[in-house]
Amino acid sequence: MINVELQIAGPYNYRRVLERLGHDPLNTVDENSIKVPLKIYSENIVANVTFSGSVEEPQCTVELPNDIKEEGIRKITEIFQLESPLLEVNEHFLHTDLAPLFKQYHGMPLTRDFDLYFCMMKTIIHQQLNIRFAYTLTERFVKSFGTEKDGVWFYPSPETVSELDYEDLRKMQFSQRKAEYVIDTSRLIAKGELDLEEVALLTDEEVIETLIKIRGVGYWTAENILLFGLGRKNLFPVKDIGIQNAVKKLYNLEEKPTIEHLIKLSEAWSPFKSYASLYLWESLDNQKAPELKK
Repeated sequence: MINVELQIAGPYNYRRVLERLGHDPLNTVDENSIKVPLKIYSENIVANVTFSGSVEEPQCTVELPNDIKEEGIRKITEIFQLESPLLEVNEHFLHTDLAPLFKQYHGMPLTRDFDLYFCMMKTIIHQQLNIRFAYTLTERFVKSFGTEKDGVWFYPSPETVSELDYEDLRKMQFSQRKAEYVIDTSRLIAKGELDLEEVALLTDEEVIETLIKIRGVGYWTAENILLFGLGRKNLFPVKDIGIQNAVKKLYNLEEKPTIEHLIKLSEAWSPFKSYASLYLWESLDNQKAPELKK
């Protein structure tokens, strides 16, 4: 194993990152560190990521095997968005209606899920479920068919899931349709009919166009995969109930905003709409989030 010190340009609020990741029971999170499951060259690798310092002067140390150092560091940098221009993002939003949120949650990055296939499976499982049961269902799925290494859980591979029967998931309280979506999508990937590495190279519009052709993947799922699987910077899912509730709360509206209203509001947040989405979602978890006048 080797320790690598990574440079991070502040602001970067790693404590809020770890807090958010700690909501998922599958993640192994301590106060300042997390064990990250990585799939590198078809092998399961556990990277120990430790943060220190302040929001303005953060530091990051990664412990991982020396023989996969270069690829491991690339993935960790990508997942935690260690090279994202948060100062530029923050400056942009200080001149918008979302300035109170960007002051309150200063330096919160748009982190990615650990693997694109993991993200896709999790997003499909979470569809139309309350968050607590969604995490429970995902945990059952991973601990039944995935693998554990050094106390860290890895999602099962597409090949493993493709060989399951729908009834295997029905026994875990998956609905029939959700069991079909998870297994059938995995079969497309296992057969090479859906290449996630190729999907990652597409534009936002092309990704959505490609993914919504898959049974069980709609716009909400595709947009979440773009946000948290690919880390795209300019997504604002106007049909998301959380976004609608957050805007209603922030602007002190009597009713939820219309789609047209949300689209109009988001024009001022480009080219960083994804951060607007993230900070609005975060405001729902904080009772002291500021409100704006109508």
